[in-house]
Amino acid sequence: MNPVDAAVTLKDVAERAGVSRSAVSRTFTDGASVSEKMRRKVEKAARDLGYTPNALASSLTTGRTRLIGLVSNNFHNPIFLEVFDLFTRGLQERGLRPLLVNLSDETDPANSVKMLRQYSVDGVVVASSTLPPAFSQAFRDARMPVVHSFGRHSSTPQVHVVGIDNVECGRIAARELLARGYKHVGFLGGPKSATSTQDRLEGFMSEITSHKPKIKVTRSFASAYSYEAGRVEMNRLLRTTPAEAYFCGDDVLSIGALSAVQKHGLKVPDDIGLIGLNDMEMAGWENISLTTIRQPIRQIISSSIEIIVAMLDDPDRYPEARLFPSQLVERDTLRPRL
Repeated sequence: MNPVDAAVTLKDVAERAGVSRSAVSRTFTDGASVSEKMRRKVEKAARDLGYTPNALASSLTTGRTRLIGLVSNNFHNPIFLEVFDLFTRGLQERGLRPLLVNLSDETDPANSVKMLRQYSVDGVVVASSTLPPAFSQAFRDARMPVVHSFGRHSSTPQVHVVGIDNVECGRIAARELLARGYKHVGFLGGPKSATSTQDRLEGFMSEITSHKPKIKVTRSFASAYSYEAGRVEMNRLLRTTPAEAYFCGDDVLSIGALSAVQKHGLKVPDDIGLIGLNDMEMAGWENISLTTIRQPIRQIISSSIEIIVAMLDDPDRYPEARLFPSQLVERDTLRPRL
């Protein structure tokens, strides 16, 4: 075997540095006791040999895997490409290793707990607005540090929750439609069972129904937060008497709805107005130019990572809910304000 191709071992570093194997192990173990002179000697030998510590072997010594389960269930929504990118990079920058888990077809929280226990994860981030709170609570009950990102806000959270006020987002959308003089508006939400859908609908309806004079309002739900589900549901609505404008509850639903409207030979916003939520990159593309409500995804993810890192040292940290404000992004899919 060519020596260049051979894996350098802890024993090789110990012999090169003239120290014991345990000294090398302590040098590369966080928090272990080793003198500064010894550390410099070992690190120089490691650099000379091109040695990289074995993370799995280190976990046997420290009792920590540095694995963080990154759990989600909506892999059809392009917004999660950005979410996963930011989460994985942010965790890796802190010396943690993300383990991506797809729960798209999972309905039993106990199965998720069992799966992540098999990997001995040090913590869990539930990155989903559609998984019910029972999932994050199941990880908590299993004594796993957990943060629910994009989860349902509560003034008395059972686990750490980081996200937006979906009820207020519904109100923002309703106020924008009212300010533009629409007399017949619609809510086109994601899955009816999703807490994000329920909360956005609650805010939307409370604002619309309190308006004088009364505005005609309809509600409908897509089967998923996906382009195809938005297109299918809008096609169904167009076979009846559609509303003048829709709050679609999500950008990718809005883009699917936009495609259906255009396929029917109608124009946005001249014939039908649309407003979304998230402000995903695609929403700003020139051929889409979607008016939407921005969710501050970077801040939510940064805050979630901050909490999970803190919980590795303090697993009993008292649960808190962190809310970030959302704001309208004006583009071209609603007519101008009156």
